[in-house]
Amino acid sequence: MSLLDALFRDGSLRTVDHALAQALRRLDRDTPDPVLAAAALASQAIARGHAAFDPRRPQLLSEAAVEWPEPEAWLGMLAQSRWVAVPAADAASDAAAPLVLERGLLYLRRYREYERRLAAGLRRLQAFAPPPADLDALAPLFAQLFPHARDDDRQARAAALALLQSLLLATGGPGTGKTTTIARLLVLLIAQARLDGVAPPRIALAAPTGRAAERMAESLRLAAERLRELPGVDAELLAALPQQAGTLHRLLGVVPDRPRFRHDARNPLAFDVVVVDEASMVDLPLMCKLVEAVPDGARLILLGDRDQLPSVEAGDVLAAIVDAAGDDDGLPAAQARALRPLLGDAVPALAAPSALAASRVHLRRGYRQAESLQLAPLAEAVRSGDADTALALLRSGELRGVHFHEDVHDPLAGSGRERLLPAWRAIGEADDPEQALALAARLRLLTALRDGGQGAAPLNARIEEALAGAHRSAYFHGRLLLITENSYRHGLFNGDIGVCLRARAADGREDLAAGTVAWFAGGAQGVRAFHPSALPAHSGAFAMTVHKSQGSEFERVWLQLPRQDARHLSRELVYTGLTRARSELHLAASEAVLRTALSRHAARVSGLAWRLAGQT
Repeated sequence: MSLLDALFRDGSLRTVDHALAQALRRLDRDTPDPVLAAAALASQAIARGHAAFDPRRPQLLSEAAVEWPEPEAWLGMLAQSRWVAVPAADAASDAAAPLVLERGLLYLRRYREYERRLAAGLRRLQAFAPPPADLDALAPLFAQLFPHARDDDRQARAAALALLQSLLLATGGPGTGKTTTIARLLVLLIAQARLDGVAPPRIALAAPTGRAAERMAESLRLAAERLRELPGVDAELLAALPQQAGTLHRLLGVVPDRPRFRHDARNPLAFDVVVVDEASMVDLPLMCKLVEAVPDGARLILLGDRDQLPSVEAGDVLAAIVDAAGDDDGLPAAQARALRPLLGDAVPALAAPSALAASRVHLRRGYRQAESLQLAPLAEAVRSGDADTALALLRSGELRGVHFHEDVHDPLAGSGRERLLPAWRAIGEADDPEQALALAARLRLLTALRDGGQGAAPLNARIEEALAGAHRSAYFHGRLLLITENSYRHGLFNGDIGVCLRARAADGREDLAAGTVAWFAGGAQGVRAFHPSALPAHSGAFAMTVHKSQGSEFERVWLQLPRQDARHLSRELVYTGLTRARSELHLAASEAVLRTALSRHAARVSGLAWRLAGQT
């Protein structure tokens, strides 16, 4: 049996992957079977989140009991194939070849081009420095905003760097002050425009999902309110801060039924500053299109946590940029000298850092952690894959607000049921939609899987039956909804949470004839109402996958790991899940599954890091 057929029969390939290989075979009957199998695996790699297929590590895509070709011979066969282009690093690949081989990775041509174009776009942004800032004139305001700037405050360093250049990557875990840094940085840019006698910069705030964008805007508004309490910060500067944020798709402008956006290199965005939160969630194609749409001389600021789960779609862009930038222990000597009016000599000057080193700052202090939640030690152990330390911390019971339910596999059985259901029942007892949505954010059950015994879908069904009975209405009073696709017509986006409540008449009494209304945050009144039948695709939201929870926070989180190991489990998944909690975390898992999860990296095959690092 051929390798291609063996992989297809084993279930390692989708029908579309197999169809690609079959199409190549029909066009050229002499195409060797290993080349056809590699083409199918390159297609399958995209579905698994990789940018390319690595013939040296085929087990990343399939654990089938097959005899894999010897890697070097396989690569040699691919290099000789008419279907495979082998271009120079910076050159566009031949459009006649559907596959590209580069540095031992086999790409579908489109994804190789996304990588190449993204790397070129990031280098373009670095090359176009913004107009020089009068740092001496800004120094008094800078000192007010960052009083510890001369003690190597990473927030101050990030803001100072953004005054000098067009690209900034600010990374850090939850609560390290990313939004606070951005609010103060934007105030500085607005102040600089005033000094230059020009209009304030046009600023766009964006995130991958509607929920993340909403949270970003709210965090920025809160940061601005705190700035009003600082002496020496002009209220007019704060008034010029943006108040709204939107999705990246809305920013770029969706063209119906087309893979392209309205804004691109030929029609760039009309903004001077573009700030993107939750950058770890941005996939390779979307990041490529975003970077190309940022005009020359404008600033692009990316915020994110590289230790969170990578994007659902292909690529791990944030991690690749961080890896290419290297450590942020100091700054290139030229930048260190230029920033002395703001930072003094606090930041070490480096002789030969990477080209991206001056664009990246890793924020390390934790600000968000509530008094009731001592999460940082556990998050660090999980982030580094240290299962021994993580288990010791969990079993000690000494971490405030952290509860370990060892070997608990059903969150709705025993004491777990009484920990969870009362909070969800309270949603239906709320006085108004705003209160109901606020109560909905207090507790979420997060899972690693969508289906299966501990998956989000069956858990939602069980929760809904417990709350409203076996013969419940599809949109019963108090049901939580999760939007699963973007709808620009409705202004609802993947990840948005809503609540179903019985309609009320003008006098406040329930209107039984009107049925149930689905309420979502937003709009002039703070909430918006929709008839459930008019909603875009959605599901229940009492339980969610960790992937769907990215960009959100909840007061209490119950993180349920599966009874047995699953391919999706990784330290990034556990880290992302537990860091959604603001004041209380419940982690339910067995030692074996937790150890396996922390031993596994959610690594993606990609060439972006070496494309960027190769330009040093």
